Amino acid sequence: MQTLAQWDGGPGPWILFFPLIWAAVVIGVVTLLRRTVWRGRRGPFRGAAGSARHTGVDDNSPIAVLGHRFASGEIDEDEYWRRLTVLNEEFGRPAKGGAA
Repeated sequence: MQTLAQWDGGPGPWILFFPLIWAAVVIGVVTLLRRTVWRGRRGPFRGAAGSARHTGVDDNSPIAVLGHRFASGEIDEDEYWRRLTVLNEEFGRPAKGGAA
């Protein structure tokens, strides 16, 4: 009986699909690794130092300084929120739930 592996005494033309299948597997694995594992080395979620997550706020920005002052207890919560809304309006950061 003639099978797929024996076509006129040799492999059939379907054997040409094996390199394409392996290329697709290799490309898929590399793409998956780039999007998950390798992203941590140079991805957008690394800070300037390379160890902290990037939050989009510079350590020397007024918003970060305000956060440090609130965390250290220099200002109370009411003053923090009042100043934060002023800074958000000044720097153009949209409020949550607002129109973009």
